[in-house]
Formats: sequence, structure tokens, C-alpha cells
Amino acid sequence: MLIRGCWIAAALLLAGEVAGADEIRVAVASNFANAAKAIAQRFEESTEHQVTLVFGATGKHYAQIHNGAPFEAFFAADAQRPEMLESEGLVVPGSRFTYAVGRVVLWSLEEGYVDSAGQVLEHGDFRHLAIANPRLAPYGRAGREVLQSRGLWERLQRRLVRGENIGQTFQFVKSGNAELGFVALSQLMSSEETLDIGSKWVAPETLHSPIRQQAVLLKNTAAASSFMEFVRSEEARTIIRGYGYQTP
Repeated sequence: MLIRGCWIAAALLLAGEVAGADEIRVAVASNFANAAKAIAQRFEESTEHQVTLVFGATGKHYAQIHNGAPFEAFFAADAQRPEMLESEGLVVPGSRFTYAVGRVVLWSLEEGYVDSAGQVLEHGDFRHLAIANPRLAPYGRAGREVLQSRGLWERLQRRLVRGENIGQTFQFVKSGNAELGFVALSQLMSSEETLDIGSKWVAPETLHSPIRQQAVLLKNTAAASSFMEFVRSEEARTIIRGYGYQTP
């Protein structure tokens, strides 16, 4: 009877743990993909919860959330969309915060092609310059602002190859379909394959608006709230900085 009682107690305990485990669906900006994966893995290892990450352009995620997409949290590549969702009453009040500050980089696979001052934009004989859609992707907007600051936006229109998001833009350059392009510094630091290859120019922050990436809680569930709290912990902030971002 004692043995049987122990088995029943263990079964009830296990059932309680399973019942307490929830799946969290999180919309994540493409540039933050690798950092988000590392954070989610660490969170899952310390809890019973499962995190499903859905990557894409911030503008598209905003539209999906506005139309009722079943996300519990949203990690945008800007501050504008989270602010808009907050003003529309679609987020948990008081949940909006800056989780990372990004840097935009002009990058080429070719060694020595991009110089330390980005003069290749004025003098290079490139055919294609990749940039994320400025209307949808904050890193694309930052790239456009850099070109505008240098007086090159109109001049280079015919050479621009627009990606739907920064992930697609990165692939244009990585595959060689574009000689160079504006990507996120975090993308280059996310893989040993791209960390030290090619040439790059980190655009000065004076040439574009700050890329403040903000997150919001969309549903006030215990699991989602716990995940957001973890993202704000020093453990998660260390991960974020390791992927080339600044943290507040």
C-alpha cells in the first residue's frame, strides 16, 4: 500500500507539473532571431514552459497582432509599433520596455570592399545594394536615413534591392546576389561563419535615428509574464549583449 501510495503521489505531482506547463507564442523581429533562440532555450531549461518563436518583419507582425494573431508577446525592431499597440489598448498596461538597442552595418562578403568610412557608397562600382523595406523594417529605415544623410538616397535608387525584412536582406548579401547591403550588426555576430569574413562599416549613430527595440506583453498569462521578466534579467541581458546589441 505504501509503494502504491508513493506511485500515486508521484503521478499526481507529474500531472501537476505538466498542467502548469504552457506554450508561449512570441512574435520576434528577424534581426533578433538568434538572440531570441538562445534566451528561449535558457528559459525553457529553467521552467516547464515552451516558447514558440515566430520571426518576421516588425511591420507585418504589427498588422497580424492588430488583426488578432494569437501571440502572447511581441519583440519589435523599433519603438514605434509597440507604442502604437499600447495607444490602441492592445497590450498589457505598463508592459512596454526597451530590450535592446541595435546597430546597422554596411557589409560585403568581399574582403577590403567596404572601407572604414563607407566611401564605397559614393565611389563603388557595385550593381546591387541590399536594404530591408524601410516601410516595414526599422533596420531598413535606418539604412535609408544613412543614405539620406550622405545625399545618396535618390542617386542609388536603381541599385537598391529591397528585402521584406532584415533576414532576407542579410541573405541577399551572404549569397552574393548583392555586392553589399545594410544589415544588423547582431546578424554578423550571431555566427562564426560571418563574424570575421568580408568587410564592414558600422554606420555612426549620428546618421540615423536610434534603433531602440521594444517589447510588449499582449496577454497577461503567468507563463508569458515569467518569460518577459526573464528577458529583463541580467542573465538574458548578457546574452543580448553577446549578440552585438547594447542594453539599457
